[in-house]
Amino acid sequence: MIEYLEQAVFIIVFLFFGFLIYRRCRTIKRNILLGKKEYTSLNDKNEKMKNVLLLALGQKKMFKKIIPAILHLFIYVGFVLINIEVLEIIIDGIFGTHRVFVTIFNNSYHFIISFFEFLALLVIISCVFFLIRRNILKIDRFQKVELFGWPNLDANIILIAEIILMIAILTMNAADLSLQNMNSISYTKTGLFILSNYLTPLLSSYDESQLIFIERTAWWIHIVGIFSFALYVTYSKHLHIFLAFPNTYYSNNEPMGKMKEMPEITSEINMILGLPNNKPKEQVTNRFGAKDINDLSWKNLLDAYSCTECGRCTDECPANLTGKKLSPRKIMMDTRDRADEYGKIIDKNENPDIENFLLDSYITREEINACTSCNACTEACPININPLEIILELRRYVALEESKAPNEWNMMFQNIETNFSPWKFPIEDRFKWNKENQ
Repeated sequence: MIEYLEQAVFIIVFLFFGFLIYRRCRTIKRNILLGKKEYTSLNDKNEKMKNVLLLALGQKKMFKKIIPAILHLFIYVGFVLINIEVLEIIIDGIFGTHRVFVTIFNNSYHFIISFFEFLALLVIISCVFFLIRRNILKIDRFQKVELFGWPNLDANIILIAEIILMIAILTMNAADLSLQNMNSISYTKTGLFILSNYLTPLLSSYDESQLIFIERTAWWIHIVGIFSFALYVTYSKHLHIFLAFPNTYYSNNEPMGKMKEMPEITSEINMILGLPNNKPKEQVTNRFGAKDINDLSWKNLLDAYSCTECGRCTDECPANLTGKKLSPRKIMMDTRDRADEYGKIIDKNENPDIENFLLDSYITREEINACTSCNACTEACPININPLEIILELRRYVALEESKAPNEWNMMFQNIETNFSPWKFPIEDRFKWNKENQ
């Protein structure tokens, strides 16, 4: 009777978390699609798949700093592979079995679980190291103002949760081995596991009923922890675990220095000049540039939700390094926060434009004006997130819609319009300096 009750509780828990995760994923998708449709077509699909394999899966850019990269790889590979065991736990939970894969893998089963345990140890070591770096060594890029409060707590919660989940696996396996040694009913012989075998002496003082309680408790902590982790990730910066793959696939393969044209303006110029307009027909834009998240593209919003807040972009930003308020990481965090807020307002059937906008309410003009457009942030990002595109769209709104660009910029714009040069002298005099120096 107890076994059937446990089975029923598991199915209810499974469906409950499945529903919550589905609902949250649907909300995130809706928020991302609040952005405008991209005008750029897909580039070479082979190149995009190469990006997915090298950047999202292989984490190529992470290896610019070898030690954090290796530890991050341990966590990533370990956590992904270990959770293959979750499939076995789910099957056991639904059908009331125990270690159902033993009959499939036979004598190989204990080698597979031993490999998972070795990965679990690497995950624990890596998480402890990252906790030390973040909270004791206080690495500079983790001490920026945008990480104060919840973002820093979020990172620590994830690292501690991963340690707890790995300890639960080892505890579950150790109790399981102890019960196997007692020839307990329902605990199939599996062979020894590489790490948990050395933990069994710690459980030698417990009787069979106590060991079953420990094993079942660790089993439930692990599976409910995994479900909770999967749900929590959808609210966390660690959503990049899943979004890194589509984000690198849809990232732009064109040279970084090439700015995207504004289709609205290009269309008008082509019409004035009598040239054909090859751009797809889109809804008429309400404004030039971006004032809020619905003026950005869906890819910009996908970038924001994919950001892991690692700070490599801010660490490389020359404006930030010279004391300016600009932080590319904050740009992405603000965009994501505004998208969440915008989505919640839509859910309440309210007008999203009543109070806040991305510009001014979240991102200040001082920040966007400090950007040098050098693309160092995009180059540094492990998954090709592009904060510069968002900054440029905000600048375009300020310049084209409000005419409030800095006076120095307005002078430059005027010179380019009249002299085809940023400087205030005729175009024919542009190379005069060269002749004078010969």
